[in-house]
Amino acid sequence: MRKNLNADLQKPKILESYYQVMIEKGIEGASISMIAQRLGIHPSLIIHYFKTKENMKVELVDLLIEKYAAPAFLDFKHIENDEHRFKALLDTIFSFEWSRTVDPGVHFCFYYLSFRNEEIRKRFKQMFKKFRDYLQEQLVYFDRKGIINVKDKKKAADIIVTLMEGMEFHTQFLANSEPFETFAKTAKKTCLTILTSGVV
Repeated sequence: MRKNLNADLQKPKILESYYQVMIEKGIEGASISMIAQRLGIHPSLIIHYFKTKENMKVELVDLLIEKYAAPAFLDFKHIENDEHRFKALLDTIFSFEWSRTVDPGVHFCFYYLSFRNEEIRKRFKQMFKKFRDYLQEQLVYFDRKGIINVKDKKKAADIIVTLMEGMEFHTQFLANSEPFETFAKTAKKTCLTILTSGVV
């Protein structure tokens, strides 16, 4: 029992360290020895908990899912006015802060790995489906309140997720040194048009 409890305490610390090393060094540079050095532990302890680095990669995706869920960002219960709550939702999911709930370099690294590792792919699908389902629930609520006009809430939620993910591609490849917020405003405006026009 003590051994399992110790693992429950140690593994999240190791995964967080792995995540931070990946941000700094990339997946190629995130060695077990570097992760251990950052934590001040022996590399063998990491192997003891995870057995292989592949196992550790898969479990790191679970940490990314927790970060992507970002419950602190999506808590709007304190906002009583529905229109204000809807605006807060859009402002949040199209914000720079939201886009960095998971470091984009790490995010897209695991996106690449998802094509080669079925376990990572399944977890990524779970992550996006969970968020899409959350958005769909929100759209049902705001449509009922008359704030938006959406026939197919699931399709609209898919479009929102696609717009959000596309902002990072734009920043990396098409922005020509423009700040993130410039295109984010356009993406949010596009989203608002889709949600209020009744075209979906």
